[in-house]
Amino acid sequence: QVQLVESGGGSVQAGGSLRLSCAASGMTYSMYCVGWFRQAPGKEREGVAAIDISGTTSYADSVKGRFTISKDNAKNTLNLQMNSLKPEDTAMYYCRADPFWCRAGAQPSSFGYWGQGTQVTVSS
Repeated sequence: QVQLVESGGGSVQAGGSLRLSCAASGMTYSMYCVGWFRQAPGKEREGVAAIDISGTTSYADSVKGRFTISKDNAKNTLNLQMNSLKPEDTAMYYCRADPFWCRAGAQPSSFGYWGQGTQVTVSS
């Protein structure tokens, strides 16, 4: 059974940093494109960052230069370092492993897996 478990969310003031992690079991990150989505109340889900099988990364324009995605295939862990956080970054953040969604700006495919989500709240 595949499980993606996020951690690292929380509350922080604007300008602060958080690091999200997503640990996978039952599947291997090295065989999937992986990344992060977020969804704020009343807003559409947004692809934030993705990393494909070759290690190429992509980001939403809204987070470029502030967020960094990385993965450790040996530990089957995905990370998202979020710096210079803004109130508009407040959302539930979801880890995604998908064989076809490999760019942050694309829509997730009908395949793949979601984590349960972790809340990020940025206060002004």
